[in-house]
Amino acid sequence: MPIRKRMKMFYRSKRLDFQSGGDPIVVIREKEAENQGIMPGDKVFLQWNKKKSIVAIVQYTNSKVNFGEVGLFKEIWQKKDIIDGDVAKVALESRPESIKAINKKLLGHNLSYDETYSIMADISSGKLGKIETTYYVASGFAKAYTMLELYYMTRAMAMCGEMINSKIKVVDKHSIGGIPGNRTTMIVIPIIASLGLYIPKASSRAITSPSGTADTMEVLAPVEHPVKKINEIVRKTHACLVWGGGVNLAPADDKIIRIEKRLSLETHDKMIVSIMAKKVAMGVDYLIIDLPYGETAKVHSLKIAQKIAKKFVSLGKMFNIKVKVITTQAKEPIGAGIGPALEARDVLRVLQRHELRPLDLERKAVLLAGKLLELKKFCRRGHGKKIAEKQLLVGAAWEKMSEIIKAQGGCSTIKADEVAIGALHYEIHAKKSGRIVHLDNRAINEICVNLGAPHDKVSGIHMHCRLYDKINKGAKLYTLYAESQGRLDLGRLAAKNNTVADIK
Repeated sequence: MPIRKRMKMFYRSKRLDFQSGGDPIVVIREKEAENQGIMPGDKVFLQWNKKKSIVAIVQYTNSKVNFGEVGLFKEIWQKKDIIDGDVAKVALESRPESIKAINKKLLGHNLSYDETYSIMADISSGKLGKIETTYYVASGFAKAYTMLELYYMTRAMAMCGEMINSKIKVVDKHSIGGIPGNRTTMIVIPIIASLGLYIPKASSRAITSPSGTADTMEVLAPVEHPVKKINEIVRKTHACLVWGGGVNLAPADDKIIRIEKRLSLETHDKMIVSIMAKKVAMGVDYLIIDLPYGETAKVHSLKIAQKIAKKFVSLGKMFNIKVKVITTQAKEPIGAGIGPALEARDVLRVLQRHELRPLDLERKAVLLAGKLLELKKFCRRGHGKKIAEKQLLVGAAWEKMSEIIKAQGGCSTIKADEVAIGALHYEIHAKKSGRIVHLDNRAINEICVNLGAPHDKVSGIHMHCRLYDKINKGAKLYTLYAESQGRLDLGRLAAKNNTVADIK
């Protein structure tokens, strides 16, 4: 697609004491460049006279040059013998390949691997800003991605960051998210690692929910570590629970996630790529995907869930990763706590065999751990669940989690009831007697976000009721938790405007 030539602008030259070590670079004030339609990464043609000209790559600055000036890196002013104040005529030469590729995708065309890589590389390096990245995020709505495009996106996203290639076989479990609570990963990881298998976990932070695995683990231990430290943790404990964005794994993904969070959207294809890119980067060989579906879940129906599952399995084959997807209907939260600290408390209660542990969370974690053991052929089909249950019962899973917490810099002796102490709280009671016929996951998420989750770790909701429970008027339905009175007031207002439990 041809680029229309822009108007020529005149700038006074300013010599900068920087060297690019590669392509010639010039810098222009950000606002001035934007006004002229010049973006970071664009190539511009600079001409001082008939004998002095050069094509250079533009970068933005807010301090190195004044308005009306173009800053020249050493390679340019030394080679062309330019002095401060020399007037340069500047015209847009061409757009970066990534911009051309985004334009192409917006027009509904399929992209090659090189085109896809140019986008991921420029998002990762910052050459593409928020606006350009937003257009790329939106481009998936113009035309559905082919499986080959999903492969290209996944591969490019992984290749633009750090790759952790292990000589040993690595297993993993991942939930697509969207269901309040559902912190099964933090139970599955220590169960599997306690059996001697390697299961390093790099998770995302929450996108549209009150907490992600990384947000919840951060309550117990730091989740941002360099790759060298992660390798040490994994060698020592056979596992880790870290934030993928903290180790430059698929760095474009985290920038795309921030855009999606602002837009409150995430396409299913982008979700698949986001998950699989991190698995490729982590060198995963066997993967269990937890894919809940339901009216108020990320995935609304079993039919859509089955289509997504096929894509996960197909994409896994392209990378030689054995993938099994577990689809489950989700009508209510998993566990009692929703929000980083309250979910961490649930996890500890299960691992430490607390009398108040949420049994639904325990059952689902054991099911997923068992399926992963069978996928790896650690045991015969149908035997994984019993093995996983035993690791919880004998305390091996908690012992392993304690090791992981300590290795990541947390307190390995923390007790479940020590979490979320000191938070302000407010109880919501039933206004009538009856049976709970519906629990609204979206309403729960909205209230939690208003309470301050996931940023405020102690904020969230503790559920006292389950779907189909018989409830008397005045009974506790759920408790709001917040870090400050202001946040608690906002949560109460959100609770007034949302019906969490429908009683009939």
